[in-house]
Amino acid sequence: MTIEIIAKAFKELGHPTRLSIYKRVIRAGHQGIAVGGIQEKLDIPGSTLSHHISSLVSAGLISQRRESRTLYCIAEYEQLQAVISFLQDECCADEDNQ
Repeated sequence: MTIEIIAKAFKELGHPTRLSIYKRVIRAGHQGIAVGGIQEKLDIPGSTLSHHISSLVSAGLISQRRESRTLYCIAEYEQLQAVISFLQDECCADEDNQ
């Protein structure tokens, strides 16, 4: 995974509203959460929510699934793990070289 992809993920998660949305999607588990459920829980206007979800989708952090008229947001857990691992893998790497 490139540093540009990781940087985009951190950029999108660096906004308080997007971080709240992402946290809600992560909490929902593998089945995801309806966009309306996110809106209800976080009290975000629909157009604003749509904008923030679009940013998270473009960063590869969430995907969406449509069931009938309901749109669900699902966390991309592999992407989340890659972002976390990016930092964890570097932990103390230079410690032995000093």
